[in-house]
This record gives sequence, structure tokens and C-alpha cells, in this order.
Amino acid sequence: MIRSEQVHPQAIVECETIGEGSRVWAFAHVMKGASLGKDCNVGDHAFLETGSIVGNNVTIKNHVCIWEGIAIEDDVFLGPHVVFTNDKYPRSPRMGMASSRYQQKENWLESTVVKRGSSIGANSTIMPGITLGAYSMIAAGSIVTRDVQPHALMAGAPARRVGTVCYCGRKIHPTTGSTCPNCNAATSDFMLHD
Repeated sequence: MIRSEQVHPQAIVECETIGEGSRVWAFAHVMKGASLGKDCNVGDHAFLETGSIVGNNVTIKNHVCIWEGIAIEDDVFLGPHVVFTNDKYPRSPRMGMASSRYQQKENWLESTVVKRGSSIGANSTIMPGITLGAYSMIAAGSIVTRDVQPHALMAGAPARRVGTVCYCGRKIHPTTGSTCPNCNAATSDFMLHD
């Protein structure tokens, strides 16, 4: 059951339920068959396609489109204008020479997973068929073309690893010791390499 205070009057929510405490703002569209967890915030002009999965405590800023095959785990931040893709070789399914490829989803649909606690900066593009490791951070404007390790800080086009981030999101340097200077979290679990 969707309560009216969860959905702006100018949003379109076609799914039957959204998680308790989630909010969908103006001009956003959540299609039937999309999954939206609890305590999420879906910004203006965002779009969740049938078959997309969004966990709990997720922030989806304005103009983010989450397509079928994209799974967003709990505690993820998606900055404004983040772009996901789900087809490595896209063509219009209406084009005669390509239409047969689109008859079966396994011929084109690529799954992407954004693991728990990850953050993706504004205007980043996430190519299809990859996994962003838990608590990774993608710098604004990056183009991610391959899997990302947990706690990796990625930047550029194509994105390259430029550091390691703590659970709190701050960059950790190999010389900082055994705890994060910002939040005191133990760094031994994620200080893989820079």
C-alpha cells in the first residue's frame, strides 16, 4: 500500500508498494514491477524501470534512470544525472536487422550491481555488466567500464583507481595508520592497495 504522503502529486508510481518511509518527488516515475525499498529518497525526474531493484536507505538524486537489470543494494548514494546502461551493443529494437536480437532478454540484457554503501558522483556513467564493490566511491564525471573493488576510489574516463575510501567516504592514505582519522574505523579490512 502506498501512502499519499510518500508520493508527490506530480510523480507517477505504478508499482503496488514502496518501502515504508520512502519518498518519491515531483516528475519521478516508478514503473510497475520496479522494486523500491524502505527509507529511500527518489529525486525529481528520476525513473525506475520495470525489473530494476533498489534496496533500503538509498538516495537517488534528480534525473537518475535505473533500468531493468540494475540492482542497487542498501545505503547507496546516486548523484544527479548518474547514467546506467544495460546493453553493451545497443540498437533500436524496431530496426529490422536488430529486432531478432531483442526477442530474448538473455541476448542483450546485462546486469549491473551496485553493492552496499557505494557512492556514485554526479554525471558518472556506469557501463553494463559490472559490479561496483561495497563502499566504493565513483568521482563525479567518471565513466566506469569494469568491475570496481570494495572501498576503491575511482576517477576519470575511463575510471581508474586513484585511492581507497573508508566507510565514512573519506580517502585513506596507506600512511594513516590502523584507523580512519575521520571516523576511527579500523582500516585493516579495506586497505588493499592504492
